[in-house]
Amino acid sequence: MSFKGDLLKKIFSKELGSGLVESINDLRDKEFSGAKLSPEERFALSTFDNYRIKILNAQENEADFHQQYRQLQVIANLSDWREFLKEEYTK
Repeated sequence: MSFKGDLLKKIFSKELGSGLVESINDLRDKEFSGAKLSPEERFALSTFDNYRIKILNAQENEADFHQQYRQLQVIANLSDWREFLKEEYTK
């Protein structure tokens, strides 16, 4: 899917500037530690989970599945959670 490729390019080409971004996995850690998430943060988590399932279900063999799984782990660890507020991931 081209969205994932574009997202990976954004992650690795983005200059982080003065600080790091807060990732999907950071939100999961925040929620697990008992902090209340904003509606936008909860929506981003839900959108990422749906996106992840869509990508993984589209794989036709085990090797592709594992490759996509690893890429999604990178996305969850490095991309800004706000990326998953965009409409393109909710389709």
